[in-house]
Amino acid sequence: MPDVAEALGVPVNRVRQLIREGTLLARRGDDGVLRVPADFIQDGAVTKGLPGTLTLLADAGYSPDEAIDWLLREDPSLPGTPIQALRANRGKEVNRRAQALGF
Repeated sequence: MPDVAEALGVPVNRVRQLIREGTLLARRGDDGVLRVPADFIQDGAVTKGLPGTLTLLADAGYSPDEAIDWLLREDPSLPGTPIQALRANRGKEVNRRAQALGF
């Protein structure tokens, strides 16, 4: 968490708040420490489009762990992973796929 806080330029408490709000997702590692995937942070901010995509995934019934897995899983139709597409400013493509998951 301190690394994420430093990357975002905010206190650790703010990172925890972002996770509670669903703006960021974190997963506990084998050591019990909460970890945010590095690709979720870009240029000192939360990756553009990520919060909206996380909302769509939650609305589709995805748990936080399932959402992280989906964002980091290769998708040949993109190509690459959904988070890579978000980082490349291709959020509409990612969100279309996320919306389709709910139907």
